[in-house]
Order: sequence, then structure tokens, then C-alpha cells
Amino acid sequence: MLLHLPQVLTPAEVRDLRQQLDAAGWTDGATTAGVQARQAKRNRQLDPAHPAFAGLSQRVAQALRRHPLFAAAVLPAQVLPPMFNRYEGGEHYGDHIDNTLQVNRFTGQPVRTDVSTTVFLSDPEDYEGGELVASDHFGTHEVKLPAGDAIVYPATSLHRVQPVTRGVRVAAFLWSQSLVRCPVQRGLLFDLDMSLVALRAELGEAHAQVLALTGHYHRLLQQWAQP
Repeated sequence: MLLHLPQVLTPAEVRDLRQQLDAAGWTDGATTAGVQARQAKRNRQLDPAHPAFAGLSQRVAQALRRHPLFAAAVLPAQVLPPMFNRYEGGEHYGDHIDNTLQVNRFTGQPVRTDVSTTVFLSDPEDYEGGELVASDHFGTHEVKLPAGDAIVYPATSLHRVQPVTRGVRVAAFLWSQSLVRCPVQRGLLFDLDMSLVALRAELGEAHAQVLALTGHYHRLLQQWAQP
């Protein structure tokens, strides 16, 4: 499931992040890629050792955790610290699949990468190319969102970033371990949750059908969740 999260960051937050990122040093993105992905990766990233990295990463993580659709769709158990990448002058990232296990650089804890997230920090009119292209059972999808918006998608999907032929594409990216490992079960819970949101708005919290469906949701979550 690919899901668009609108306005994760406000325009003011994006401007402030970009000012700090544009002034920071960028390193070869291939240094953080696996052996296979390294052959396809042509971009730059903010060095996690940079003094500004921890604070900027934390701000993006906090914004995502506040977003109701991120919580509903991902059901995060652990969220890896967001990183930052930059593409320009034809840079790209060819077809690849994200590593299944990664280590939280701040805690040393291993994290299973169930869900990938990209938060766009450049507006679409500021660059050409740079589409995130992800493939799933329903076909191939191209994503290029306004600055401050995000896309979440299964980390197991084959995906790439098209060459940036004009301007600069800057984004934050991260992975989450979900409480619900199975993407089909996670999708069913999300659909049920969105139906409940609509029913609450129409019928009220105390309506019998709303209460019954809420009970179904939590019983399913209890069956499927893996803390």
C-alpha cells in the first residue's frame, strides 16, 4: 500500500530545515548502501556525524509521529532516525529493495524495516525528474509530492529515484518497524480505521455500530500485533 501523507511539515518548518541542510556538508550516498544497492546509488546524504544531523532528524521524526495517518497506516513499534538525501546534476538511485534489518544509530538496537517513508523537502516545480517510482502487486507508481508531504510504502517493494535533470531534490527518508508485520493485515486495519473515522464523524462516538466496529478493530490488532 502506498499512502500520501499531506502536510507532515509546515512551509515554515520546511524552509527552516532546508536552510540548515543547504548549509551542511553532503557526502557520497553510496557509503550507507548495501553491496547490491551501492552499484545503483548516485546521490549525496547528510553525514550522520554532522553536528546538525541529530536535531534535524528528530524534528522530522516528531512531525511524522504527530501525523494521524502515519500512526494509522504504519502502526509504528520503532522508527529509525530519518536521514537526508540530495539529488542534482543527473544523480539518481536505480532499482533496489531496502535492507530488511538495520540498526538504530543512536541506540544500537536492530530494527526490522517493514515500511519506508520519504518526506519531500523540495517543491515539484523546483526540479525536473526525481520521481520516486515504486512497484507493487497493483503496478508501478510515480510519486512527486509538494514539500512537506510524505509517502509511505512497503520496504520490500522494488523502487528507484529517477535522475534529476534540473534543480535540486532534497528529501528525508526513514524506515519503521510496525507492530503488525504483515502488510495485508496492516492494510485491512488501516481501512477499518478510516471507516471508523468517517462513522464517528457521522454517527458520533457513542453510536452502537461505532462501538462494535471499534471492538472489532482492537480485537484484530490484539491478534496481529507483535510488540
